[in-house]
Amino acid sequence: MSATEFHVESLLGIAERLRSAGCVFAEEEAQLLLTAMSGPAQIAAAVEKRVAGYPLEHILGWAEFCGLRIELAAGVFVPRRRTGLLVNEAVALLSADPTRECRDGSEPAVVVDLCCGSGAVGAAIASRIAGLELHAADIDPVAVDCARRNIGRMGGQVHRGDLFEALPPAIKGRIRVLAVNAPYVPTGAIDSMPHEARDHEPLWSLDGGPDGLDFHRRVAAEANEWLRPGGNLIIETSERQAARTSSILARAGFAVRTVRSEELDGTVVVGRARP
Repeated sequence: MSATEFHVESLLGIAERLRSAGCVFAEEEAQLLLTAMSGPAQIAAAVEKRVAGYPLEHILGWAEFCGLRIELAAGVFVPRRRTGLLVNEAVALLSADPTRECRDGSEPAVVVDLCCGSGAVGAAIASRIAGLELHAADIDPVAVDCARRNIGRMGGQVHRGDLFEALPPAIKGRIRVLAVNAPYVPTGAIDSMPHEARDHEPLWSLDGGPDGLDFHRRVAAEANEWLRPGGNLIIETSERQAARTSSILARAGFAVRTVRSEELDGTVVVGRARP
């Protein structure tokens, strides 16, 4: 049997196993596993993990997000396609603002990826907008290590700690865009999530409290102190929760709008700070 014939036979067999296990994109996943692994033993072990429900991205060690390959470690939150809307809105605000500092070579615009996980959001923003002062923060040490690899190559800094406590005081009152993908799944809904998420991603990256909005309240309560006048807070939420997230930001003094993308199945709430 030629190498090509062996590859085709392996691809078909792996795809069938993955399809039987419920993988919707079985052929694509089979190809990725064959390409990423070296030798039959590694391939077999990877397939067994995937059939058992282990996230594909954790097996590969990376996830595709907004055209970038984001490095991942086991147990780190996997960036979702819908979060591309958060990136798109941040990029649009930075691009459209005629006062953005880094356009004239003076002080760069400060952007923060809060609850950054792997750093996917910050890395994607920096890949589209040059000259930023990029910071990211997360409480999980494993996620922070991942983020340092992903954001570090973009020239950004990653800090470990609880929300704003992690950020350097020097950027207080200077942030132009604060992008937040904090946990927003209601505690009671965790058990109904796909087991890939609930069994292999840390609970603190999913659980947003009884109504899913605990972190949105905490972020909104402090964000005005950290944003520059007229700066923007962008929070990912669900379509169902968007009205309540909007109310939280409005009560904190933000001018609020909600953005929905059916293509990405994503929803964000944008709050503009007082000028």
